[in-house]
Amino acid sequence: MIPTSQSTAARTVAILCWIAVVLDGFDLVVLGALIPTLTGGDMPWMTPAQATFVSTISLVGMTLGALSIGIATDWLGRRKVMIFAVLVFSALTLACAFAQSYVQLGIFRFLAGFGLGGCLPTAIAMVTEFSRGRAGKASTTVMTGYHVGAVSTALLGLLVLPTLGWHAMFIIGAIPGFILAPVMYRTLPESPSFLLATGRRAEAEAIASRYGLVLPEASPVPEERASLPTLFRGAFLRNSIAICVTSFMGLLLVYGLNTWLPKLMVTAGYSLTGGLWLLLLLNAGAIAGLLVAGQVGDRVGLKLAAVAWFLCGAVLLAVLSIRMGPVLLYPMVFLTGCFVFSAQVLVYAFVASNYPPGVRATALGVAAGVGRMGAIAGPLVGGTLVSMGLGHPWGFYVFAAVGLLGALALAQSTVIRQKL
Repeated sequence: MIPTSQSTAARTVAILCWIAVVLDGFDLVVLGALIPTLTGGDMPWMTPAQATFVSTISLVGMTLGALSIGIATDWLGRRKVMIFAVLVFSALTLACAFAQSYVQLGIFRFLAGFGLGGCLPTAIAMVTEFSRGRAGKASTTVMTGYHVGAVSTALLGLLVLPTLGWHAMFIIGAIPGFILAPVMYRTLPESPSFLLATGRRAEAEAIASRYGLVLPEASPVPEERASLPTLFRGAFLRNSIAICVTSFMGLLLVYGLNTWLPKLMVTAGYSLTGGLWLLLLLNAGAIAGLLVAGQVGDRVGLKLAAVAWFLCGAVLLAVLSIRMGPVLLYPMVFLTGCFVFSAQVLVYAFVASNYPPGVRATALGVAAGVGRMGAIAGPLVGGTLVSMGLGHPWGFYVFAAVGLLGALALAQSTVIRQKL
């Protein structure tokens, strides 16, 4: 039985990381929420082509941020890097409010991407290491913060845009990060797993005692320090390739469907209004799926759960190509969101629990970074299919094939921690 004080202390870590992911989610989707305003009206602030450039360069920054900050986390510590990431994306989000051109906005969004891309892998690494053996539930729960942040963006837009304009969206979105960072500085501990990996066992034992964690016995073999080449040799090679392919497919699905599902449903014969409602149902299913997926993963194994989630998502996407009435369609779309949108989070949970502490955040950064490349590819795939007149049924079949490839790739991974 874990003492209440220890349980409360560990919960504080999870809450702080969850809030950081909420802010991360807000900043990730705020540009998409503002694009109609920035590109609309008689004198648009930027053109659709310029908005595409800003959106794409933002994802490039997130890719580089996930890769670089993931490595920094394994060298400098979870605590320092998490606080740094929050401050970076908050400061650059604030700067976006004062951009004078789409080029300046693109530069600020690119730089903000380093904080945005690095926040997620660091948060998952930290909650996993304080989860007391429940990595799946910890990872998926913290990821609900992303969807809460996305919903908050939409609600804030409804309240702020008509009266205060788009600049206020960036300003209001940046303020909470400047409050969260000093709170983290005062209360967020360093991860005992990181301290062990860097030879600071006495510090690790003190924190573990305070947070009710059980540390492994000291290893006579020093743990290898993180670098990108480390992940692609020896016992890590096969696993890392499988994770990269799966993450690419996972975020290709998430971003491709979020961008093009309404249009795909229109090409299938549904109304535009119905397509938007289905997009809402898809994301509502994502939240439900996250709450269930982690618990299933902790029971049956995170690898098995993730493979099953990708397979179920693939089957449901293929079934959506069949025209059906609302009684069947709405539950099917909800279930599709449950499986497709939480499958990638199970991949992150698997990485966090499968890689040793010395390279854990680097592995998560690589998974998130390569996934961002899939995020860039997803809307391109959907747009190409629609522009070629193949949105229905081939759009659904192509996305279903992506899900199947993700499942097959992850099935090739191995449980590498048992070999180290």
